[in-house]
Amino acid sequence: MKYKFFIIILSALLLFFSANAFSGENEIYIIKASGAVSPATADFLKQGIKKASDNNVSCIIIELDTPGGLAESMRDIVMAILASRVPVVVYVSPGGARAASAGVMITMAADIAAMAPGTNIGAAHPVGAGGKKIDKTMSEKVVNDMVAQARSVANKRGRNAEWVEKAIRESVSVTETVALKQNIIDIVATDMDDLIKQINGRKIKDKGIINLDNLKRTILEENIRTKILKIISDPNIAYILMMLGMAGIYFELSHPGAIFPGVIGAIAIVLAFFSFQTLPVNYAGILLILLAMIFFIMEMKITSYGLLSIAGVTSLFLGSLMLFENTSPELRISWQVFLPTIVIVSGFFVTLASLVFKAQVSKPKTGANGLVGEIGVVKEDIMPEGKVFVHGELWNATSKNRISKGTKVRVIKVVNLMLDVEPISIGRQDNQ
Repeated sequence: MKYKFFIIILSALLLFFSANAFSGENEIYIIKASGAVSPATADFLKQGIKKASDNNVSCIIIELDTPGGLAESMRDIVMAILASRVPVVVYVSPGGARAASAGVMITMAADIAAMAPGTNIGAAHPVGAGGKKIDKTMSEKVVNDMVAQARSVANKRGRNAEWVEKAIRESVSVTETVALKQNIIDIVATDMDDLIKQINGRKIKDKGIINLDNLKRTILEENIRTKILKIISDPNIAYILMMLGMAGIYFELSHPGAIFPGVIGAIAIVLAFFSFQTLPVNYAGILLILLAMIFFIMEMKITSYGLLSIAGVTSLFLGSLMLFENTSPELRISWQVFLPTIVIVSGFFVTLASLVFKAQVSKPKTGANGLVGEIGVVKEDIMPEGKVFVHGELWNATSKNRISKGTKVRVIKVVNLMLDVEPISIGRQDNQ
């Protein structure tokens, strides 16, 4: 009797875990990856692929729309896809989306490559990091290295390696229909439901058959860290961060001890330079912007009658114009952001520099130095010392001449809180 009870319990447990395993096999993860390929994108996709492998889901679908991005981030994503224990499907979607530059390699690495109607893939020629032009020898090395990797990945997945090489060397791009005919992709699917229907039952080498019956879909959302990193990787945000950083540091230099503007400025500068590693930045543009800041600082110290401010505004404008290489629109500063930012930041620098300069050359209004040149009235005869009422206060005063009470005097200098004064009108003195 005891053995029968034990067998019943064991059977129930086996059925329970079998049901859970079956449910897990029919679950898919969906990740949306849009915008430039950056370290944030790579980190997000790698985490999603790892989670899918750990949970042994049926497959993971990456819904891709990218103009390209950082080569190192692309390589990280490709390596994660190739190492995945579960099938990885890359779906270029929705209509109007593209898999350009780094997106080509990501699509080629997928176990199943799919595209939606109205999409395109290609134009994968590498661009020099930092906006620098690559010399002929270095360009050949970079292109050959990328071609070798692309052909290796394409051959591994049984796709058109010749076209992938052309996409890198000649920047060719094709639509989804041509891509399907030329064995660049495996499927053209109208939407996610159509894609799931087409991949259901497909056999993937070394990964078995994809079973999507009784399907459970799980959409992996970006966490707050990934969202922040993606936001600051936008060229417009990166540019604004740099301008804010410069303004904060400049304000701190012109008003030492303010602390808060300097802290905010330093943080903004660090975030801006993090963003620049994912963007085609021209370092000449950065140097011109830094030169503009130097001109504005010099304006506070040197009497240039506005020439340094003009040089600063000009340098800031040219540097901002040159900051990002003239690539795709997604990787350039919008004119709606560029012009207002230039006007506001230039106005801030010029105004602050002029105020600081005026404060430095203007006559002191407070303290001992502020009393020099002020007019007062003698309240106690000066012979040679007495009392003078100046600035609403009674001061000890001295003079070379005897000055009687009620006479108006001018402060010549202040020595150890003793005013040296002289009469304004000789006719008010006692010796007349």
